[in-house]
Formats: sequence, C-alpha cells, structure tokens
Amino acid sequence: MINKLINKLTNKIDSTENNNQIGNSFQNSQADKLSESQGKTVLFENFELNPLILKALKELKYESPTPIQALAIPHLLVGKDLLGLAQTGTGKTAAFALPLLQKISAERGKLEPKQVRSLILVPTRELAVQINDSFKSYGQFLKFKMAVVFGGVGQAPQVTALSHGVDVLIATPGRLLDLWQQRHLSLSKVEVFILDEADRMLDMGFLPDIHRLVPSLPIKRQNLFFSATMPKEIRKLSETLLKEPITVSVAPVSSTAEKIAQSVMFVDKSKKRDLLVHLLRDQALHKVIIFTRTKHGANRLSDVLQTYKISSEAIHGNKSQNARQRALENLRVGKNRVIVATDVMARGIDIDNISHVINYELPADSESYVHRIGRTARAGAEGIAISFCDSEEKAYLKDIEKLIGKDIPLVTEQPFHSQYVVEAKVLSKGKAKALIEGERGGRRGGGASRRGGGASRRGGNGNQGRRNKPRSRPH
Repeated sequence: MINKLINKLTNKIDSTENNNQIGNSFQNSQADKLSESQGKTVLFENFELNPLILKALKELKYESPTPIQALAIPHLLVGKDLLGLAQTGTGKTAAFALPLLQKISAERGKLEPKQVRSLILVPTRELAVQINDSFKSYGQFLKFKMAVVFGGVGQAPQVTALSHGVDVLIATPGRLLDLWQQRHLSLSKVEVFILDEADRMLDMGFLPDIHRLVPSLPIKRQNLFFSATMPKEIRKLSETLLKEPITVSVAPVSSTAEKIAQSVMFVDKSKKRDLLVHLLRDQALHKVIIFTRTKHGANRLSDVLQTYKISSEAIHGNKSQNARQRALENLRVGKNRVIVATDVMARGIDIDNISHVINYELPADSESYVHRIGRTARAGAEGIAISFCDSEEKAYLKDIEKLIGKDIPLVTEQPFHSQYVVEAKVLSKGKAKALIEGERGGRRGGGASRRGGGASRRGGNGNQGRRNKPRSRPH
C-alpha cells in the first residue's frame, strides 16, 4: 500500500527526474500541485499508520498532510534517506516524527542501558523542547521512552533519563557531545539519525561538534537532513551523511508566506519607540513578537514597554533556559502580549496564533527577515508583519525586497511617517552597516545618509514616487 501511495504521489506531481541525486528536488510549484490535486484525497489514514497514532492526530484535529508531509512520509516509512529543504512552519516536525513513531511502535524491543535508538540533533534548546512536546502529542497513546538534553541546566536529570536507554533522544550538539564523552550514552546502535535546521547549526558554530559525533554512529542507519538553505558547507555535510536520498523542497528561503500581510513604515530612528507604542495601543496586536538586532536593545525595549503598561519580556541567547521558556509560555497563554527577541531566536520560536511580527530594526541579513516574519501566519493562519525603516536601513530594505522578489508596501498613514527617510539616499549595504554598527558602539553615525537627499528609488520629492502615497496591504 505504501509503495502504491509513493507511486501515486510521484505521478501526481509529474516528477520525471531521478530522486536519488541531491539537488533533484520537488519544486515548490510541484508541491502546490500535489496539495491542490491531492489535498482532499490524501489523508493520514492513507499512510497506514498505527491506529494509536491516528487517534492522536484526530484529537489534534490533523486531517490532511501538508505538502512536505505528503511528499516525505511515504518514503520515510520504507526507510529511505531524505534531504528536506524546508523552513519552520511547513509541518516538517510531523513529517519526521510520525514515521519515526510508526517504526518504534512496529519494532518494539528491549532497550539496553544507555542505548539510543533514534537521535534528533537540533541547534537550540527552544527547538528541542518544541520537538519534544510534538512527540508527546503525536505519541500520547504509545509506549516509548524519550529524553531531551541541552545545555544551560544541570545534567544529572538528563543522565538519569538516559541510563536505561531511550527510543528517541532530542539533543543540542554541545550537551550531547559532553554526555557522550562522559559515556553516559551510546550512539553505536542508532537506527535513525535526524539533523534539523542544519544551516542554523552552521551559523551557531556547531559543525565541528557534529563532525566529532557522526563517526560514533553505525554505518547502517536511516538519515534525515533538514535545512532551510544550502550553503556550501551544509551541502557538503549532507553529501557525507545521506545515501541515495529522496529530496523534497518546500517554501525556499526567498519565499514569504502568502498569508502574511507585509508593510514598511518610514520613521526617524528617534521616533521608533513612539511609533511602536502608538501601534501597541491597538488591542488587535494581541500576541506580538518584536525583533531587534542586539540583546541589549531587546532588554532595553522590553523595559520601555513595561513603563507603558505593555506586558512584555525579552528573549535572547544570554537569558537562562528557564527564563526563555517562561517568556515563551507567558506569550503562549496570553499573560504577556509581547516578546522582544533577537535574530538568534527567530527560528526557535514556534507559537501558534502570533498576530503580528514587528521588525523594530531591520536585519542586515536578508534571509533573517524571512525567518523573522515566518513566526506569524503558521499552520494556515493569517498574520501581519510590520517593519520600521530609518534612513540608514533603506539599504537593508532594498536587499530584502531583492531577496523576496517584490516591493513591500509603504504605509504613510501613521503619525510618525518621515518624509526625510523617503528622500534619503539609499546607501551601499556596507556603508549602511558601518554606520549602524558605529552607532551601536556609541559613535555618532548617520550623518552621511542625512545628506544628499534628492531623488532616490523611494521617490524623489514630496509629491512624486511610488512610496509617497498610502498603499493598501495585500490580502
């Protein structure tokens, strides 16, 4: 049945290329075609999953698989390696969790002390906790042993959890390497190895840890490799780990979700706080993530919002694990309206029903913009992303629009709209970054961009140009 389903899905998306080569991917348009043609007929029941898994999915109100689930699950159920090019919010956790739970339920055996049957390696503590919660939900009616290990907390409870062996281990690289070197666990009998958000592993400097851990894994195993982007180092790593993989691609990083209404507001740097407070007076902004470029900036902005009686907490890499989890939970349950976060957290926040994402400061890295706004409009919901842009940041905005392939609508009907920013010259990205980072370090900057207004691509004088008129948001 599963093999028939694989053939059916493959035929439906007109895939004629050889799927056994990295780089031959099911393109986004093909996934859309699958979703349109099969969304009403392909259900989780078609995958012949354990009835107890289906019972859990029914309670969670999961009916039809997302494109990456529909493409990946049939192949994973028959033991294929997989390269998944997908961002968070596409349903990739269930894409690998459901086949793994199926394997565990079908092949029950006695665990040896310190044995790990399946290993899921993730870059952050937040993602580890979220995946752990997902496994608990999907496997709520199954009997299996699971542990999650990460740094920033004491290792004693983690060692205890590992001592009798586990079916599923979710881990961050640093803590896993520590525990492995102390011989608190054995990786010699891992049957399934899953590397999630590999590009973030690269960004956070974890690749050396991964290279040290991989040789301890058995040669015969199933490998799953997920990444939103494929820089050279990550492609090389995937080629080392994967054997004749099926490759699926959903929502490339240059894409932004159609259900996110994006807009930009031109505002002087000195007026950004005033604009933010003005927007947050609208109670429609009920569950908001605000992004800043620095940890200090996140702390400072959260403190300012508190003085205006706007409940908020900052979340970044310097916060303890408990503080970060508390902040996420407070936002999730509605105790706080706002989290102020840095880019390191952009892909570690997975909370449903985020109403708004606000880029208080635009990121220098254009791809970070895509990951930031991807915190809203998740699981088919709609969301709004608003970006503040001062004169120096116009260079970053230009880069972002180039990446996503469209102009972001300008909203001028706001009390702090800056005609000065409209007319400011678009600097080179390097010069803009030098000015912005110079200001961050306490030096005066911005003078260069405040000269040479004249005509720019944003519209030359106050009466002309595409950005000087109010623009409606896309729906």
